[in-house]
Amino acid sequence: MNINPKNIVSMADANQDFSKVARLVDENGPVIISKNNVPRYLVMEAGAANQEQFAADEDVMAISKSLIEKNLQAYEVLAK
Repeated sequence: MNINPKNIVSMADANQDFSKVARLVDENGPVIISKNNVPRYLVMEAGAANQEQFAADEDVMAISKSLIEKNLQAYEVLAK
């Protein structure tokens, strides 16, 4: 997930104007709310949250194939 640096809001700003946070999410995607200059919370559209939780089967298969190719020797040793 990529976060636009413009979409980082302080906790104080989020408390004072949450509609601004919602507007940023609608316009630019996920927003990080920071507390004491440390990222603490992620605000995103509910539909996008469901999409982030699941990877497409093709993506999982491609990643698995890549890992097997890179670590073939280790897999062969483990298979014994």
